[in-house]
Amino acid sequence: MTQWEYVTVPLIVHATKQILDQWGEDGWELVQVLQGDGGNLVAYLKRPKGD
Repeated sequence: MTQWEYVTVPLIVHATKQILDQWGEDGWELVQVLQGDGGNLVAYLKRPKGD
């Protein structure tokens, strides 16, 4: 069974694509984006453990 590790990343609206592209290059997959405190966006990402 695959084990996962997770990370939360604050997103800057004018740089969202660049931020997500960088994390994607490191093997992270976007799971969800939610609005956090103060209206800030937070991305939740996962990847298999051991990468």
